[in-house]
Amino acid sequence: MKRHHVITLSLTLGLLGAGQTYADQLEVPVGQQSGAHDLGPVPTNGMTQEKVRERFGQPQSRKAPVGDPPISSWEYADYVVYFERERVLRAVVKHRPQTGAAPTTSTDG
Repeated sequence: MKRHHVITLSLTLGLLGAGQTYADQLEVPVGQQSGAHDLGPVPTNGMTQEKVRERFGQPQSRKAPVGDPPISSWEYADYVVYFERERVLRAVVKHRPQTGAAPTTSTDG
């Protein structure tokens, strides 16, 4: 009878851990993102806000800094530039659907 309880307990504990989920993080540099080669130059990590403004012009919009360290962003037509304080943290190309790609449809009913 005791062996039965040990097996049940082992199965229960094993199933509890089965519900955990894990995610991988994939980072793709701007130059390797789809369509990035068509953009030309984009701001690079470490550039100051002043240099970005001089080289790429005024952004279409700006988001105020949030968090600690403060992270802000500037939106341009084809990409968004994220800053940590006054320096470029990352430039991210905006997603553009491929032309001619058929939309996916679901047949679930």
